[in-house]
Amino acid sequence: MSDAAPTPATPPKPRQRSPRWLVGWAALLAVLCLGSLGAAWTTQQRVRALEQELVRRQADSQGQATEAKLLAKQAQDLSRDAAAKVSLVDVRVTEAALQRSQLEELIQSLSRSRDENLVADIESAIRVAMQQSAITGSTEPLLATLKQADERLARHKEPRLEGVRRALARDLDRAKAVGTTDIASLTIRLDEVVRQIDELPLLAVATAARDAASKPAAKHAAPAPRSASPASAPREESSWLSSLDPAWRAWLQRSWGDVRDEARALVRVTRIDHPEAMLVTPEQQFFLRENLKLRLLNARLAVLSRQFDIAQSDLREAQSALERYFDRGSRRVSQTIEVVRQVSAQARQINLPRPDETLAALATAGAGR
Repeated sequence: MSDAAPTPATPPKPRQRSPRWLVGWAALLAVLCLGSLGAAWTTQQRVRALEQELVRRQADSQGQATEAKLLAKQAQDLSRDAAAKVSLVDVRVTEAALQRSQLEELIQSLSRSRDENLVADIESAIRVAMQQSAITGSTEPLLATLKQADERLARHKEPRLEGVRRALARDLDRAKAVGTTDIASLTIRLDEVVRQIDELPLLAVATAARDAASKPAAKHAAPAPRSASPASAPREESSWLSSLDPAWRAWLQRSWGDVRDEARALVRVTRIDHPEAMLVTPEQQFFLRENLKLRLLNARLAVLSRQFDIAQSDLREAQSALERYFDRGSRRVSQTIEVVRQVSAQARQINLPRPDETLAALATAGAGR
């Protein structure tokens, strides 16, 4: 291992015995040298392996660094794209929020507009129904309109209009409590009275008919008192008639009875409250009946047009004419007078209720309070 030049050969010296401890130290030194050489070689191998590993790792590190740079660049690009997308999403979200707010405002506006239109429609319908009720004198148009308005509000289901529904319920109860006049029934009864006017007996005609009916009864009843009177028998026997033939005497008595009955019929005492009723001529009777019919028809038209004051006046005049000129002893006349009195009592103007609570509630709801 040493490159030193060879030394010249020397003559061998005589061999001397070295001490043992030198041999031991020499052997130990040789072992140490050999160990040092092995350790150095091993260390060199390890250093060489470490160098290779470092080189390899450095190469890997450079590759990873390059790849990391590439990934970082890609991540930067992705983050840039993500930021752009996020900003776009933010813009879209802002636009969506704006559109949502506009849509909510539009829906609220439509809801308010629908409520306002409903309130205005109900209010106009109630006012028209009030006018119809005032014209017709009946609560039926107002009742129908209030019921229809309550049904529409029930379908609408708006909490803001619950006060209107409560006011409607109160006005409905108030309108139902008011009685109505049955116009159809009154007109039918008046038509029946008009139809019966021609069949009702007048006072003059009925009195003449009663007198004519009483004459035959008087004729049959007259001979009985004369023949059955015991006080007159002696006088008749003492008279000059006793000398006559019985047949002639009976004829004379019968003739005298007829003359006396006719004379009695010429004078009649009767209590008459309205003397003009007995002086109605046949021609006047016709016009009396026709005028009474016209009076009743005028009352019928007044009832149909709800002019109850005019109807009351005409019915009073018709009732007065029936009581004055017609025979009140007749059953048909009494029934007719009673019917006219009942119609006059029922043909009254009723006080129509006003839905003031409903109108006030509608005004409050329309004002948005």
